Amino acid sequence: MHPPIFGHSFAVLVAPILLSVLAFNLLNRKRANARRNAEDADAGASSSSTAPTGDHYEVFLNFRGEDTRNGFTSHLYDRLVAAGIDVFLDDNKLRQGEEIGLDLLEAIKNSKILIPILSENYCESKWCLDELIQIMECKNNKTGHIVLPIFYKVNPRDVRHQSGSFGGAFLKRERPFNPATLKKYKQALTAVGKLKGREADGNEAELVNTIVQTVSNKLKKDYDLLIPKNLVGIDNLWRRL
Repeated sequence: MHPPIFGHSFAVLVAPILLSVLAFNLLNRKRANARRNAEDADAGASSSSTAPTGDHYEVFLNFRGEDTRNGFTSHLYDRLVAAGIDVFLDDNKLRQGEEIGLDLLEAIKNSKILIPILSENYCESKWCLDELIQIMECKNNKTGHIVLPIFYKVNPRDVRHQSGSFGGAFLKRERPFNPATLKKYKQALTAVGKLKGREADGNEAELVNTIVQTVSNKLKKDYDLLIPKNLVGIDNLWRRL
């Protein structure tokens, strides 16, 4: 008697084809989602002047360059990109004049996950504080943005209360600001300091891996792949790939 044609060997034979189809469908689904986001942004622009436009990203990194650009932030950026995640990294090209530009505001609005990296001298940068205001506004507006703060060698309590060495940097920036702007900065810092985040005061390589895994897990919720349970042998082959 001949062995059944729809046995284990047949599943192994068709598995690569199925995986290719699943990968193709995943890519198309992601592209379709991006197109829908762009279409929603265009539609919203006709009814609201604050609707996001321009390029869309999965992660926006907000940080003070002199503190972390060539260290922690660059390692985090490289690992996120290596994981296939679209990341906006402020390279100063969009910074013109004293006020935050529309391109930067749109990059924040059009990113799914916003990661402020709060370092000791973070508050010495007006740009960091302006971006943080927009980040917290996105969260407060309940537009689906996720804010994951990184407390880089600073205590979250000091961020909340603008105290300690972190508060000292903030005091240096108080004088040039008018009371209304200063109030917004304090509100944004207090709010972000209350969020659950990650503290960087140890093994940075492990922390970077943890952050990348957290970001990946949150993004995967939008792109789940459903594997039919009745395919013989496919689960084991998927795990081996």
